[in-house]
Formats: sequence, C-alpha cells, structure tokens
Amino acid sequence: MAALATSQLVATRAGLGVPDASTFRRGAAQGLRGGRTASAADTLSMRTSARAAPRLQHQQQQQARRGARFPSLVVCASAGMNVVFVGAEMAPWSKTGGLGDVLGGLPPAMAANGHRVMVVSPRYDQYKDAWDTSVVSEIKMGDRYETVRFFHCYKRGVDRVFVDHPLFLERVWGKTEEKIYGPDAGTDYRDNQLRFSLLCQAALEAPRILSLNNNPYFSGPYGEDVVFVCNDWHTGPLSCYLKSNYQSHGIYRDAKTAFCIHNISYQGRFAFSDYPELNLPERFKSSFDFIDGYEKPVEGRKINWMKAGILEADRVLTVSPYYAEELISGIARGCELDNIMRLTGITGIVNGMDVSEWDPSRDKYIAVKYDVSTAVEAKALNKEALQAEVGLPVDRNIPLVAFIGRLEEQKGPDVMAAAIPQLMEMVEDVQIVLLGTGKKKFERMLMSAEEKFPGKVRAVVKFNAALAHHIMAGADVLAVTSRFEPCGLIQLQGMRYGTPCACASTGGLVDTIIEGKTGFHMGRLSVDVSLALP
Repeated sequence: MAALATSQLVATRAGLGVPDASTFRRGAAQGLRGGRTASAADTLSMRTSARAAPRLQHQQQQQARRGARFPSLVVCASAGMNVVFVGAEMAPWSKTGGLGDVLGGLPPAMAANGHRVMVVSPRYDQYKDAWDTSVVSEIKMGDRYETVRFFHCYKRGVDRVFVDHPLFLERVWGKTEEKIYGPDAGTDYRDNQLRFSLLCQAALEAPRILSLNNNPYFSGPYGEDVVFVCNDWHTGPLSCYLKSNYQSHGIYRDAKTAFCIHNISYQGRFAFSDYPELNLPERFKSSFDFIDGYEKPVEGRKINWMKAGILEADRVLTVSPYYAEELISGIARGCELDNIMRLTGITGIVNGMDVSEWDPSRDKYIAVKYDVSTAVEAKALNKEALQAEVGLPVDRNIPLVAFIGRLEEQKGPDVMAAAIPQLMEMVEDVQIVLLGTGKKKFERMLMSAEEKFPGKVRAVVKFNAALAHHIMAGADVLAVTSRFEPCGLIQLQGMRYGTPCACASTGGLVDTIIEGKTGFHMGRLSVDVSLALP
C-alpha cells in the first residue's frame, strides 16, 4: 500500500485534464480572436433587451491595489481568446459537487495559457472578497425589467463576476448550505426558471459592460469576440438569448458557445406552458420541446433546458471521453437525449482538478503535510490524526476505507452501506469513515451502519470540507461506488494524496484510473466486496 501511495503521487500531473490550447485555437482561425485592445464597437450603446447604468471606476482601482495575484506561469499567446465560463456554482464561493470545482479550477489554468478568462455565477452570499462594481443592468423578464448588479474579484488571473439579485440572495442565505437549487435534495425552487434565465442574460451582458482593469495583460471590457462556455442545464437558454437578443441585432457577431454536460441526469425539465417565462421567440420553442413518460414536474409535454443547450450551442462537450460514448449509447445512459447528441456530436475532455487546493504539501487542513518523499510516514500519522478526530481506535496498522460523496442514487451510498457487513466479515480489522450529505434515506443508511458497527464505522452526514481533506490524507483506500460517473474528481484528488480508489468501471473512472497503478477497477458495480479488494 505504501508503494502504491508513492506511485500515486508521482503519477499526479498538475495540468491533468486541462484542455490543450490548440483545441480552442482552431476557433481562432474562424474569427474567434482575443487579447486585443477594446474598440469603440465594444462599448456600443445597448441595442438589446438589457440597459446598462453608469459605472464607477475607483472601486475597481482600489481592488487592483489590494494585490490580486496572477498565475505564476503565464504564456501569452497571440491567439489568446476571451473565454467566459457561465455556471450555477463556482468554488470556493459556491459548490455542491464537481461543477463548482471545475469552474473554480479550470479557468485559472486557461488564464495561465494566455487567455483572458471570466467566470459568471450567482452571488448567493455577501462574499467578503467580491466588490460592488457599481454597474447595473436591467434584464427583461416577461413583461417587466429586473435590475441586476455585478460584483467582482480578480484571483489567479481570472475575473470572477457575481450576479447580484434577490432571487439568488433570498433563496440561499448563508454559505449556500448546498441549497442552491431547492429546499431539499431533488426538489427545485419554484422560480428556478426565472433565476437561471436571469443568470444567462446577465452573463451575456457582463463581457460588454464591465470595464475590468485588474489583469496586467488585458484591460477594459472583454468586447464581443467571446467564447461562452455554458455548464449544465442552468445555462441551456444562453445560446438562444445570444442569437435572439444580440446576434440578430449585429452584436456578438463572432461570439461562439460551447455547452458542457457535467451530469446528464439533471436536465431542467419544466411545464411546457412555462415557455413564455423565458421571453424567447417562438422559433426556439422546438429546441425546448420534450415529451417523456414521467409525471414530474407535470405529466406529458415539457420544456427541456438541457436539450435546448445541446441543440443551440456551436459545440457540445462533456467531462470525459468514455462518458461521451456512454451518453450516445442509448436511452438509459443518455437519459432520453442520446439521439439529440448523436445528431449534434459530443466531445469528451477529461476533467482536471485544482492542484492549488488539493496539495498535500500545503494543505492547511491536514495534520502532517507531505510530498512524494515523505508520503509513507506522513500518511500513517495523518491516519492516526483522522482516527482520533472521528472517534475511532487509533492504530496506524488497521486498514481504513473511506467514502466521500453526495448521498444520491448516482453515487451509490446504498451500495456502500450494503457492502459494509461483507467487508467486516472478510477483513478482521478494518475501519470505515463515511462523509456526505443529501437524501435523508441515504443519510439514515450510513448512520445505521455506524450504529451496527460501533468502533469500526463513523458516518458524518454533513458538508465538511476540512474533514474531506483530512480523510483524503489519512485513508488507505477510497470507495467510489458510483452507478455512473461523468468524470469524478475524487479519484484525481486521491492520486494527488497517495490514496487509491476502488471503483466501478464507468464514465471518467475508465479514463483516469489505471488498474493496479492508480486504483482498482471492479468492472460492473456490485455489492460483492471481493470484486474490489486488491
């Protein structure tokens, strides 16, 4: 196990999963230029459904003087582009899963390759490091206008832009508490369509009307030569708004959109009668039109935000090549959108992780920091610290298996719970630490396992970022029991910390885990523990 831990650390690459710049430079030859000086065309008066109010510059200048830092390795390329990521989550400010991690970690990697990069996400809380730009925009929603404000911070070479509106702040008060999308897991807020329609339209305004000058290599508005990278169903209508509100008026002529699927299971299906709320022309209705056999949210005909995102984008992406193959393989894996993706085509790019956040040599949460040369002894010490923290007997020689994940069907917490009795029978001395939150029935399953095996199992059913890092450093093996996994980040984090995972052979786990070197494949997901034991 110690040898494997060392090989895990050696195998980890800082740039794992970051798309090669050439992937995007192909678009540069088609008019997707970036890194140029703002022209008068970039500050055209509003010819859209949005109206910009006057903005103040001194707060941005104050923020620049506060010392925002830029990535240490910067390669300024003549073909650098203006890239705007749009998503409902952005770590560390908001996060419920991998989507937030990607929008937190990928943009700095893009910036380090010479692109000018912005991320637009809702302002769910009064983030202490984001400052009011004093720029407001009025977004048309139905028969009225809604005023949004833009908050901004510049970190690691990326403009982080937060859309401020009561629909976001009133819904999620405090540090998100994983209630970004609804009051309970699997339940939407009633006004989610309005909330994320507002996000899409505000994201289209931000590059044009925000004059941002923190970046030492770029200044002023981003202009209209922009690639919008839309993420999951919450951004599905963005391409439609781009075409109807801008390109039809000669604005954003060269702008392109890429739609990235992080999880096909969440599609944004709503009542067909809700379409007018989106304030889109009738010509886009067919892109949203969808019929399934389910009764939620209504029976029969619906609108499907993800379907529209796929059909209207210039390029469709997902987070691993194998998951891309699964999505077009049939109805079950493609969740009834497989035929649409076969029509448009889909490209899989393996996810990466933020190596600045997940770095055992600098991790502020773990008891003993380490690198490849000190991993063996340090992991043993971290295991002892973890055992003490969660209340298990302290013994570095006892194997410790960990599960970290959202407690939903996808992650297979029920499979993990069912496997625990088997594991206890097969291994005389073993400890298990379970961390996650989500559906109450799964939380009860994990708590029941702790009650059944006191002194051997600990279940922590709440969000605890510090404990997640501590587990990563102290565990011997990570159990990844996902029924499907678009890519997954936990296995990459495990490699970084010298902690291999045992997993089902699905999605991005196939692309990222090498059997016997960086982890263990069990093939088809099964409760049978013997399939996963190394």
